Amino acid sequence: MAQRAPSQDHAQVGYERHRPEETVLYRTIEAHWPAFRERAEEAGGLPRFVVREVEEYLRCGLLEHGCVRVGCERCGFEHLVAFSCKRRGFCPSCLGRRMADTALHLVERVFPEVPVRQWVCSLPWRLRVLLGYDKQLCAEVLEVFVLELSRAYKRRAKALLSLSSVDDALTGAVSVIQRGDSALRLNVHFHVIVLDGVYVRSPDSGELVFHALAAPSSEENSEVAARTAQRVQKVLARHGRTLDGSGESDAAEPLGEQLALAALCGAAGAGHGLTGDRAGEPLLRVVEPARARKSERVGESDGFNVHADVAVPARDRAQLERLCRYLCRPPIAQERLEETASGKLRYTLKRPWRDGTVALVLEPLDLLARVCALIPPPRFHMIRYHGVLSSHAKVRAEVVPHVEELPVQLPLFAQQDGSADRNLDVLAPEPRRKPWAWLLRHVFEIDVSTCQRCGGATRWLEAATKPDAIARLLAKHGLGPRPPPKPPPKGQLRLALPKW
Repeated sequence: MAQRAPSQDHAQVGYERHRPEETVLYRTIEAHWPAFRERAEEAGGLPRFVVREVEEYLRCGLLEHGCVRVGCERCGFEHLVAFSCKRRGFCPSCLGRRMADTALHLVERVFPEVPVRQWVCSLPWRLRVLLGYDKQLCAEVLEVFVLELSRAYKRRAKALLSLSSVDDALTGAVSVIQRGDSALRLNVHFHVIVLDGVYVRSPDSGELVFHALAAPSSEENSEVAARTAQRVQKVLARHGRTLDGSGESDAAEPLGEQLALAALCGAAGAGHGLTGDRAGEPLLRVVEPARARKSERVGESDGFNVHADVAVPARDRAQLERLCRYLCRPPIAQERLEETASGKLRYTLKRPWRDGTVALVLEPLDLLARVCALIPPPRFHMIRYHGVLSSHAKVRAEVVPHVEELPVQLPLFAQQDGSADRNLDVLAPEPRRKPWAWLLRHVFEIDVSTCQRCGGATRWLEAATKPDAIARLLAKHGLGPRPPPKPPPKGQLRLALPKW
């Protein structure tokens, strides 16, 4: 939302409101979403959860859709804070908050102070697309991989610690399902942070004792990949499918009438375009001379790739938090998306590919197709806990950190008549999740609870959710409505499954 700048009396020093409407991602989705949805309806329609995710994003962070008036108790300076969509699909702002909150929760309340290792499992390309819309199958495949990781640790522990049974060794892990890659393709894969060792109950004291294990070799990784591939084939057989795609007529079959989403998943998984000259073909790429890559601890079998080269020492909690934030990061990096002079979009890769590709060139509707394919299905957990870290584990209380619940001072809140309610200034138990203001201070060193002018404490004064109240606050702060977006040129959207 490109509002006019506020007057000098309301200019805040050191603080600038988040303006999603000025980003390339927002402008592209806002301009092309109506035409994209209309053409998708002609091809069978998009699921309601996809439509809701996109339309809620278009309202996120915009003052005209609801805001809160925040003021300083000392100098009286005020500013407006817009509501957020709180969605979990692709919104960079809301997922950034979820990322910081989840990472801090995992470090403070889940992972004990022991070494951990990140395991990454990549799947055959056709299976990635299938798991993109079959959440039951996705959960089963993830469970197979985590089970094989646990068995590998148990077997190694039994041999090294001379245990009588593999059941004496207890493992733990946290898995994160990621749906995309750095090229915005539908690339379902698994990141698993595993306790890099096992817990064994001491026969003398009866306490659980952690025993760290050495880093796995490439041969051991290959064995995990091979056993995972074998078990996944059995899971697919129970669902009437195979790794080579036989047993299914096309990728749209499990979706019934949702042919549009099937086509989007297929194109996003294969990296194909849906519009323009590249419809049904791979996207244009920007290629530079390829650079050599260092060798990594990787195992591969039947298209299953297992990587385990990242480890974090026991006491390095800062590095563990960075790793957790990396696993929970938003799927789209706005800083790597830019418009070209021809009206197309250039998305720079995080790391160059082996063939030297550094960026992709997309049509605006192709970006929308990738965004829709990256949205996870509803009522499906993207973060899961296993072994001793799971909620149903009997020994979980002996493993996870014990956080002391300290009382905290609640801030003052405003009444509807503008007066402060002093009765709310009491001691209360510390919430299990950190407030957004605390997370901003912790991650970005931005203190939004303190006035940047005088250093006084700030508090919210009024929440505007009705059109009249929103218009009054915008007028008070010198902000006006923005013009509607310009309609994009009409183009043809080709919703067809790519050739594999």
